[in-house]
Amino acid sequence: MKFDRKDLLGMKDLSREEIELILDTAIPMKDVIKRDIKKVPTLRGKAMVTVFYENSTRTRTSFEIAGKYLSADTVNLAVSTSSVQKGESLRDTIKTIEVMGFDLMVMRHAMSGTAHYAARNTSMSVINAGDGEHEHPTQALLDMYSIRESKGTLEGLKVAIVGDILHSRVARSNIYGLTKFGCEVRVVGPSTLMPPEVEKMGVKAYYNLDKALEDVDVINVLRIQRERQEAGLFPSLDEYSNLYMLGNRHLKNAKEDVLVLHPGPMNRGVEISSEVADGSHSVINEQVTNGVAVRMALLFLMMGGSKDEIAG
Repeated sequence: MKFDRKDLLGMKDLSREEIELILDTAIPMKDVIKRDIKKVPTLRGKAMVTVFYENSTRTRTSFEIAGKYLSADTVNLAVSTSSVQKGESLRDTIKTIEVMGFDLMVMRHAMSGTAHYAARNTSMSVINAGDGEHEHPTQALLDMYSIRESKGTLEGLKVAIVGDILHSRVARSNIYGLTKFGCEVRVVGPSTLMPPEVEKMGVKAYYNLDKALEDVDVINVLRIQRERQEAGLFPSLDEYSNLYMLGNRHLKNAKEDVLVLHPGPMNRGVEISSEVADGSHSVINEQVTNGVAVRMALLFLMMGGSKDEIAG
């Protein structure tokens, strides 16, 4: 199968076959990361730019190093010091980047739908690195890769997503992706952080953490955004941690070989305890490595790499 999409904007529109192609392609990419010399000539002559209107450590850095490992020319546009600060419109910024000759743009923006707008207004390929509260497809892909790598399959697993479901683009993308593989997805958190009619997305909603974790294969813990406390959506961080922080005692309700994921950055002692984050069930550090491999796979597929070049 060939990946024929110009853009990657969300998990909702990806088919199961497309997801499998990306995850399968990431396997040899991870082998490249493990080499002493982490460089292949696959995308030599191609150029990509990362444009982040929101702060990021893992996503932006992993896209940049993914491009460099594949020998693409990689540029990071620092929005805080760009002409955006002089009033340049988003459309003009996109067009300026395009006419410089870039083949692909990775974009993060605080407003939902911005990546879709960019894709409609440029001939460059666009990868959505997070748009508002809408989607974060590459995070879902690396989460799914991490689960499949550890479990051997994605088919029919029970996955609990814990935290601020209402505002989480990570949760939304994971739900769209995992349900395509027949996973039973459970979402758990305070009622004020749960989308209305969330079960119409094909998930089961819980408000009690112990109940939600019964017999699950995977627990994906979301970052609590402290600005939500100021909005009055939960009384205090202490109360949230008392009810929803994942600790070792909660793991007893899950399967013995349960995996614990977190997209980062973590608020230790709020949504996850250090003993769990650093424990034997955690694959949080592996997620970061896998994020580079998955993003390498996407760049490879979207900028014209061939199977022979993977082997090389």
